[in-house]
Amino acid sequence: MASLGRASHKSERSPSSSLSSSLNSSSSITSSRNNGGSVGVHRSNGRRPVTPTSKTRSLAHDHDPESERVRVAVRLRPKNSEDLSDADYTDCVELQTELKRLKLKKNNWSSEAYRFDEVFTESASQKRVYEAVAKPVVESVLDGYNGTVMAYGQTGTGKTYTLGRLGKDDVSERGMMVRALEDILVSTSASDSVEISYVQLYMESIQDLLAPEKINIPIVEDAKTGEVSVPGAAIVKIRNLDQFLHFLQLGEVNRHAANTKMNTESSRSHAILMVYIRRSVREKEEKDIYLKENNPLDRNGHHLPTIRKSKLLLVDLAGSERIDKSGSEGHLLEEAKFINLSLTSLGKCINALAENSPHIPTRDSKLTRLLRDSFGGSARTSLIITIGPSYRHHQETATTVMFGQRAMKVVNTVKVKEEFDYESLCRKLETQVDHLTTEIDRQQKWRDIDRNKMEKKLEEFHNSSVEAEKRSFARSELLMKENTELTSKMKDLLQGLDSQKHQNELLLNQIARLETSLKNSKFLEEENARLELDLNDVMKDLNRQKEENNIMHNEVVHLKTNLKHIKQQQLENSTYQKVLADTTQMYEEKIADLMKQIEDETMRSNYAKEENERMKKQITDIQMAMQVENSRYQKELAGTSKMYDERMEALNQQLEDEHAHVVRIEEELRSTKRLLREYQDSAQINSEKEIDELQMRLQEMQQLHETTAKELGQLSINCKNLESEKETLEKELHAIRQSLQIEERRRKEAETELLNISKGVPESDDGFEEKISYVHETKTNGGSSLHNPQSSHNSSRSRETILSRRNTITRIFGLEKILSLLESDDLDVQIHAVKVVANLAAEDINQEKIVQEGGLDALLMLVESSENTTILRVASGAIANLAMNEMNQGLITSKGGAQLLASAASKTDDPQTLRMVAGAIANLCGNEKLHVILKENGAIKALLGMTRSGNTEVIAQVARGLANFAKCESRRIMQGRWSGRSRLMEDGALSWLVANLNTTSTSTRRHVELAICHLAQNEENARDFISTGGLKELIGISGESAREDIRNLAKKTLRLSPLFRGELRAE
Repeated sequence: MASLGRASHKSERSPSSSLSSSLNSSSSITSSRNNGGSVGVHRSNGRRPVTPTSKTRSLAHDHDPESERVRVAVRLRPKNSEDLSDADYTDCVELQTELKRLKLKKNNWSSEAYRFDEVFTESASQKRVYEAVAKPVVESVLDGYNGTVMAYGQTGTGKTYTLGRLGKDDVSERGMMVRALEDILVSTSASDSVEISYVQLYMESIQDLLAPEKINIPIVEDAKTGEVSVPGAAIVKIRNLDQFLHFLQLGEVNRHAANTKMNTESSRSHAILMVYIRRSVREKEEKDIYLKENNPLDRNGHHLPTIRKSKLLLVDLAGSERIDKSGSEGHLLEEAKFINLSLTSLGKCINALAENSPHIPTRDSKLTRLLRDSFGGSARTSLIITIGPSYRHHQETATTVMFGQRAMKVVNTVKVKEEFDYESLCRKLETQVDHLTTEIDRQQKWRDIDRNKMEKKLEEFHNSSVEAEKRSFARSELLMKENTELTSKMKDLLQGLDSQKHQNELLLNQIARLETSLKNSKFLEEENARLELDLNDVMKDLNRQKEENNIMHNEVVHLKTNLKHIKQQQLENSTYQKVLADTTQMYEEKIADLMKQIEDETMRSNYAKEENERMKKQITDIQMAMQVENSRYQKELAGTSKMYDERMEALNQQLEDEHAHVVRIEEELRSTKRLLREYQDSAQINSEKEIDELQMRLQEMQQLHETTAKELGQLSINCKNLESEKETLEKELHAIRQSLQIEERRRKEAETELLNISKGVPESDDGFEEKISYVHETKTNGGSSLHNPQSSHNSSRSRETILSRRNTITRIFGLEKILSLLESDDLDVQIHAVKVVANLAAEDINQEKIVQEGGLDALLMLVESSENTTILRVASGAIANLAMNEMNQGLITSKGGAQLLASAASKTDDPQTLRMVAGAIANLCGNEKLHVILKENGAIKALLGMTRSGNTEVIAQVARGLANFAKCESRRIMQGRWSGRSRLMEDGALSWLVANLNTTSTSTRRHVELAICHLAQNEENARDFISTGGLKELIGISGESAREDIRNLAKKTLRLSPLFRGELRAE
């Protein structure tokens, strides 16, 4: 395994270990255990978004705080040849992969435990590390979220091997960069875009690894969105994995590296691979999103296409160096200074974010500006820290672990960035426009063809109308000529009659006149015959004109039908409305002209009728004159005239009837058309309404039928299910009754067995083991055990025996069963059960399970309700053990534990019970977030009141609690997060500390001295120190304390306080 680790890490540039002095100094702030407790994860309530997007959407599982926290994993490097050859140094790291915990050994008897999200041993494969650390981030990036994967660690611990290994010879050795791009390329389609940029931060100068000529590239920040980008870096579009491997190898060749004592190929710059992904939202997913959000629609009512833009950062950090170990000098020394400077700025930002500071110094370094979105921003971030096993690098390993612990407290606000895909929408609209243009052109072509046909028909109709008009006019002229001829003939007849009148006197000429009269009569008969023929021709012309009128009327009807069709087409396509309107108006005008021409023809016919009547009147007058003048021939001419009159009247009557019939038919035709149109409109409207109503009724009936059928089927199924459930419940009830009887018998047997086993378990004077709760006491006890090996050995054996028996009890009964015995009615069973729970709570591994199973609630209930001194004492001790864990401290106070402990202290005078209660409150005092609650619930006042017992152990716990409280207050004041007079002053804590400084034991005196020194660091407490004599005791501590660190703290406090310096000068 060692040779494998050396071979796999030698050719890679790995980070150095130790952080800058800023990180080393900040490691004293809020250590992983608060007075011996485990690390707790704090979630910040306020985070300001760093990179707002044009359209953001929270992650689907944003309700889980853990989903937004920075995930941190730790990876242990295998031992190399240097570690194996150095026998003076042992391993300083112990990994507990099942618990995801790392133990860092300080020495052979002392260690600290830290929890991480993932813990990888030296045998962990590259694939497993990638799937646990980077793959969740890559999947989020594919869903549209920004992501960051960063590697941090000491030089030679495998940082670059983990992140940037190419794995040309062995695919299984590929690092996170190659595997991430492989997954991205597999998950994206041809329409998606994947681009990369690869840069390095070398001596505070950003350089392009894909284009080495680009140096000192500026960082640009968007004033509106706050996004940070590097626009001067080359962006390459990736199409396949081989192309990416080529560019990645090119970047590694251009990256700065050097040979140091710590690593043969040490990275001298921070490398950042930026992957830009642009994906279009799939149709199904887009519909789900639009159901939840109000988004704009296009003109056709469709949702606008959406794209997601995301960015993935893969960061390979260079580690800070210790000059004495790396041996850097000259130019390498300058490089180390810039590396330490950038990592110091990063450490400050992590500390500020972990402590929820209002100011985050992201502008102190270009590295922190580039990673602005990764810590405290909107990106999902995973950090992997790499460490070595050798104790020789213990300090670097501890600093790296603390960096990871602080990073776990950083909370990001994860958001997705979506934008409307106006480019694809534009292309889609252009395609639609082209299609519509083609369709319009096609329709225009058909319209032109129809218009040409209509124009031809109109032209033919116009020609036929003109010809008919010409024929009618010619016929009228012919009639006029015939009338003129008749008039001239009538004049000739009158002249003939005049001549005959003069010749009447001559009898001789009577026969001649008679013959002439006969001739004239024959002539009249011929003339009448000819007039009759002319009238027949006129009637034929009128009938033909009527037929032509009917043809014209049919043509008009056809034109109206075409107009109606054109109007319907006009409603379908509004683009040609104006053209069709103009065409329709032209057609209507032409039709009006045709109708006018028809009316003119009718008028001409009427005029011919009048002329005919006038001719008839003239003929009648001639006949009357002839009767007067030729009375002799009246009888003969009377019959002929009567016959002609009857025929003329019949013809006139027939002409009038025909004309009236034509007018009546036209009126009837118009009324028929109007009625037909109204009937069609009303019939269409009524039929549509009736059809709609019938369809609605049919649908309602169908729905009602389906609903009724479903309800009937469901009721039958429910009935059967209820019957089966009834039978099942009856069986289950019977089984439960039997199981309850069996469980009752088992409970009694378990109580009896628990009593028997508890009698065999060796107990301390309190009946259970109290966990050592202060780290300095651990060191003191550890030191004493070194002087007494036999005692240490016996204590170890005794502790192992107790632990084995605890495990036996837990394995036999189960924690849930033991906790249920806390509610037993048997007092002895209840006492033994609470002792077992208290002993189990002394181990970190059992605390979380006890809380999850409701053990904390049961213990608090016992403290509140029990009147038994032993139960009250042991339950308080168990709560004190649970209060070692910072996560449990918040649960205890939220459930009213501080008030219950204060109440328990006031209702008992038993020294051992008071010691347990004081120890629990002292542990809670070590959490600065609980100070206000402890003060309001009276816990501080109760803590000071417990000194009434005079018991040294109780006083020691009270002094420890005051020291913890004062230390947290001074830390907050030094960090600028709080100001004001100490809350301990109101309850007389300073007076008690001054009074008991010289009367307590050595261990208690140390706590009292620490409390006085920390209270004195608050300038608001200076006047209280002067008035109560605390200043005098502080001066004594600065010179007489048994501990050098306390003496130095007292001297520093006296030197920094202006009031204290003034008092010393006055004295």
